Amino acid sequence: MWTLLIADDCAEDREIYREYLSSDPDQSYQILEASSAEGGLTLFQKQHFDAILLDFCLPDMTGLEFLDELKHQGWEAPFPVIMLTGQGDERVAVQALKRGAQDYLVKQHLEPDMLQLSVRSVIQQSHLQSQFEKVQERRHLIAEIALRIHQTLNLEQIVQMAVTEVHQLLECDRVTLYQATQSSDKESLSASVFQLTKLCETGLKNSVEPNRQFVSFLNQNYPLIPKATVLTSRKRKHAEVYLLVPILFRLKEQEIALNSSRPPGTSLWGLLVACRSSGNQRWHPDEIEMFSELAEHLAIAIKQSQQLAQALTALESEKQLNTLKSQFVATVSREYRTLLSSILAAASTLKVHKGKLDETKYLRFLQLIEDKARQMAQLVEDLLVIEAFESDKTSFKPYPFEVLQFFSDIIEEQRRIINSVGADSPARHELIFKITGNTRGFWGDQALLRQVLVNLLVNAIKYSPDGGSIEVHLIGTESHLIFEVKDEGIGIPTEDQERLFQFLSRGSNVGNIPGSGLGLAIVKTCVDLHGGEVAVDSQLGKGTKITVRLPKYNSSVTEGGRKSLGAS
Repeated sequence: MWTLLIADDCAEDREIYREYLSSDPDQSYQILEASSAEGGLTLFQKQHFDAILLDFCLPDMTGLEFLDELKHQGWEAPFPVIMLTGQGDERVAVQALKRGAQDYLVKQHLEPDMLQLSVRSVIQQSHLQSQFEKVQERRHLIAEIALRIHQTLNLEQIVQMAVTEVHQLLECDRVTLYQATQSSDKESLSASVFQLTKLCETGLKNSVEPNRQFVSFLNQNYPLIPKATVLTSRKRKHAEVYLLVPILFRLKEQEIALNSSRPPGTSLWGLLVACRSSGNQRWHPDEIEMFSELAEHLAIAIKQSQQLAQALTALESEKQLNTLKSQFVATVSREYRTLLSSILAAASTLKVHKGKLDETKYLRFLQLIEDKARQMAQLVEDLLVIEAFESDKTSFKPYPFEVLQFFSDIIEEQRRIINSVGADSPARHELIFKITGNTRGFWGDQALLRQVLVNLLVNAIKYSPDGGSIEVHLIGTESHLIFEVKDEGIGIPTEDQERLFQFLSRGSNVGNIPGSGLGLAIVKTCVDLHGGEVAVDSQLGKGTKITVRLPKYNSSVTEGGRKSLGAS
């Protein structure tokens, strides 16, 4: 039923209008009357009217002045007004339409169907105009909110601002944003289990988290999740009505290929939930549409925030990599320069003073050249190993071999080096080899395992400048091969132990002891390729023990397996 106002000082005319409109077969009306402009304006201010039938000549003002007064009171043209006059004056009609009236009728020519058609047309136009204005207002509000959301790229600020803005816009009791995580059921790949983590909430607090109901909704509807859904919870004293909208990311073409189980072109990030538990619990279609549009803007803002975070992380990683490369070049250059300087000095001494040196000094210089050349060869070997790791040229090729003989040969080789290098040195090193348990049945890569043991022994010798015993303890269990390399050297500060196996990392107490910081990084990578573990136990000034634990046979480690030094 539509409500009409008839403003006309002629009672007979008002009665005719009533009669004509009451005979409308398609519509019914509630009609109020006023015999003056002032009376009509008073009624118009107090009550909403779908249309006004306005006489051009009223006792206190003209119809045109009536329209001007409507505009003066803040009403915006066009008005739902049909101007009626006893004279068919075109100039009056033009002025009425310019002032905001939507139609103009001459009383003498008025027929029932003409009046009915005009009233219906004016009301329909007015409603369309009202809907258009609402849409424009809604778009303006959404644009303002979206602009505020997009002004920050900080995820925490984005979600907090979005929840607050939605809470104020919809005038609801509570708004909550959840992030969804999904795991596939191994027994049934089609079954998806979601978990929801609350990121942000505003409004009335909820004593009982309705997570289960929302998770159930996602599981039942995934992957074809509807844009917006209304759910009602009646488990409480007062019913709560939820409006749920999924936060969906739009995927690029290459991402769609990797997410074929999800809705076409989208991936689920989370859930935006508004709740009404008091007063009017009904969600109007306009509110649902606004809620959905804001969820789309929120999804875009969140994805932009994540992309920025990823870009910054990648940039930071690139900076760290460049720093690491610079540090690497500087370290290797320094080591090479030091070793070459020693070799050149010794060679120059032999060349210039060959006839003046006794045999002991002569052999000592030769031994120095050999020692430094061996260190250079080891440095080159380490560099080649690292290059093979980083370029994916190292394949892990495990096969069974006799571990006891393998360890004995390497330890004996290091004994010969110690004896030849330190024959005249006061710092004497003694290598001790112990065996416990059953070491048979081990599968491993000899080349990689050699890198582990040699680097550990070289470090134990290098960082024991005052000599002492270096103990290698090989232990065999039913499932694992364990070996410990223990020295009595300078030890490692506690604060350095956590990063000891990182690339180019050395203890802060090494002083002038030469070293590249590559050995233990290589050890860690080789142990990882075996599926094993390496640990350090050290006390400053009392020595260090490195323990390596390897599975005798690891079926999960396949040939070609590899681990980057950067990840170790």
